[in-house]
Amino acid sequence: MHEMILFTGTVLMGFFAIMNPIANTPIFMGITADIADRKQKNIIAFKSTLFAFIIVAAFTILGQLIFKMFGITLPAFQITGGILLFFIGYDLLQGKSSSFHHPSDHLREELQEKAADSDTASSIALTPLAIPILAGPGTIATAMNFVGMKTSLGHVEHLAVVIVAFALMCLVTFVMFISANRIVDFLGKHIINVISRIMGLLLAVIATQMVISGIKNAIAMY
Repeated sequence: MHEMILFTGTVLMGFFAIMNPIANTPIFMGITADIADRKQKNIIAFKSTLFAFIIVAAFTILGQLIFKMFGITLPAFQITGGILLFFIGYDLLQGKSSSFHHPSDHLREELQEKAADSDTASSIALTPLAIPILAGPGTIATAMNFVGMKTSLGHVEHLAVVIVAFALMCLVTFVMFISANRIVDFLGKHIINVISRIMGLLLAVIATQMVISGIKNAIAMY
């Protein structure tokens, strides 16, 4: 029971750090700035988190099949995923917007123009909100690495914890998206930047642990 609680806490912290809903809230506000209809914004928020959940859940469940299909070993994925997450965490720690999560200024301007058109607004929920902001390479790598972690828990328990934890993070993100204006006004950009840097440090530490685990598993295999 203790290990289940510890593993669940680690997964929740990992997803919170990589998704960073607090820092992504201003991004959502910027992309949907030209949408006057609050109901339309709420629909985009819901669809983006739903799409993100479906994408990550699919990779989490089908991870082993994907590994076999492409001849990928778990240690290789752990090491690569850890390196990828480390650079994302390093960017956040330096106060930069990771290119894995945040669209460029030019792309954001184009998305704002599209958002003004109700016919294309829903497509924004899939790109770039669901991919790559919420369910980018780092998030997918995090989910698959957590499933492959060595604990006394079984594979089914790992899957259940990871999927439920990510569903919870999607719910938190949805609530923050629909409350975006109040959250940004309450916290302020300075506090959001501080939280992003803390999340960056946490993410870099988790990434380092993934690389260490990958190296250990690789040595054990060969």
